[in-house]
Amino acid sequence: MPAAVEVADIFRRHGEAYRRDHAGHLGRVERRVMAAIEACRTARLGGHAERCADCGLIRIAYNSCRNRHCPKCQGASRAEWLAARKAELLPVPYFHLVFTLPSATAEIAFHNNPVVYAILFKAAAETLRTIAANPKHLGAQVGAVAVLHSWGQNLHYHPHVHCIVPGGGPSLDGTRWVACRPGFFLPVRVLSRLFRRLFLGELQAAYVGGRLGFFGELAALARPAAFANRLAALRRQEWVVYAKPPFGGPSPVLAYLGRYTHRVAIANSRLVAAEDGQVAFRWRDWRHHGKAKLMVLAADEFIRRFLLHSLPDGFHRIRHYGFLANRERTDKLALCRRLLAAAAPASGRDPDPPPRPSTPAASETCPCCGGAMVRLGIVPRPASCRPWRDTS
Repeated sequence: MPAAVEVADIFRRHGEAYRRDHAGHLGRVERRVMAAIEACRTARLGGHAERCADCGLIRIAYNSCRNRHCPKCQGASRAEWLAARKAELLPVPYFHLVFTLPSATAEIAFHNNPVVYAILFKAAAETLRTIAANPKHLGAQVGAVAVLHSWGQNLHYHPHVHCIVPGGGPSLDGTRWVACRPGFFLPVRVLSRLFRRLFLGELQAAYVGGRLGFFGELAALARPAAFANRLAALRRQEWVVYAKPPFGGPSPVLAYLGRYTHRVAIANSRLVAAEDGQVAFRWRDWRHHGKAKLMVLAADEFIRRFLLHSLPDGFHRIRHYGFLANRERTDKLALCRRLLAAAAPASGRDPDPPPRPSTPAASETCPCCGGAMVRLGIVPRPASCRPWRDTS
């Protein structure tokens, strides 16, 4: 049986050639992502030596890079984040909505990531707030956890926001809980049209304010007339807001959230092979009812597609809105529970949590006999390997 393939293996084998061939087009963020993934759980990051208390096996456990783009480093971050969210769950159905940008807008986003991603978040949140507040549809305040993804299954650039939303909220005057209709949250056609209008309004404002740049094939959009024509075409186009069937209650929400909040462009489990300068991976073609397919790309193209989804420095891909917004969350959730006559769930957080481990939990168990591994000492990181900062 062939050894499992990882993104790190592909970067280590082909990364140097990719950096050389794309030296003039590779930014600092992309270089740092590559360096982090290549160094993850290797001697370059140091680690510690440990011995099995039962069979005496001695091994070195190397540290993780903790980069948010690394497929191997999301487990601990996901567990910590989900533990914090456990105390925020309400005993109501939850809905999953997806706000997607059409391809003509995604092209602009590709060259203006921080600006357009922020507009995407803002427009999606304002759309939910406005339509939910309308008595014709719900007449309530709502909350949402929004997560940015920029990829499709084939690793092409496809920016969209996933929103997990409780099915109801406090009335506008805060005196009662307003529940949505069973199995139905808000009308997606109404959501999509307001989302389109709000997004394009913000995009126009960013253009007028000189916050957008256009390069290569999009250089013509720097002319006001050309940009106006692009916006006019986008206003005529139907935008996609997708609502998935609701959860049966809050219990499955945490597991479901974990699939989205700390996902990277491609998981190692989807990789099939990496040989002869090519990478094969599994993907699902949603245009053909989610049919499972195999895609084979040149290693250079695989790396290019992976790096398309590197997030700008300091950009937060998980955001909270409405009564789940950070500033008001505690008071608003207390109000929600009073209106629902529901007790607060036990917090998933330890009041005095242990330090976050830099190695996987599996390193605590002997691979030979299952015994406990006892730490012997630190293996220092080479002086030539500098740590890097990464912001979720």
